[in-house]
Amino acid sequence: MEVKVLLQKQMTNEELEIEFQDAVDRVNAFKQPFPADTLLNLYAFYKKATNNYSRPSSKKAIINAFKTNALFQVQDISPNEAKRLYIDLVNKYFLYGK
Repeated sequence: MEVKVLLQKQMTNEELEIEFQDAVDRVNAFKQPFPADTLLNLYAFYKKATNNYSRPSSKKAIINAFKTNALFQVQDISPNEAKRLYIDLVNKYFLYGK
């Protein structure tokens, strides 16, 4: 696992962006539902990675609360770290399954 982290740190911004976009495409193409905790992490990492600071806009207050909490938890990481975490989460999910 440490080797993978070291390799990721050595990726160029362009390589990171390509791998991030590939992970986003995999998630968007997946037709089965993700577990709620996975969705919240994907949401928070994606928003942080893309510097999208808009408020959650669900019609349900409870969903907005969970999304806001997820965003709060990633407030201290960089956009590039959020991309790495998103990629890692997607890879782990598709490797080990639900």
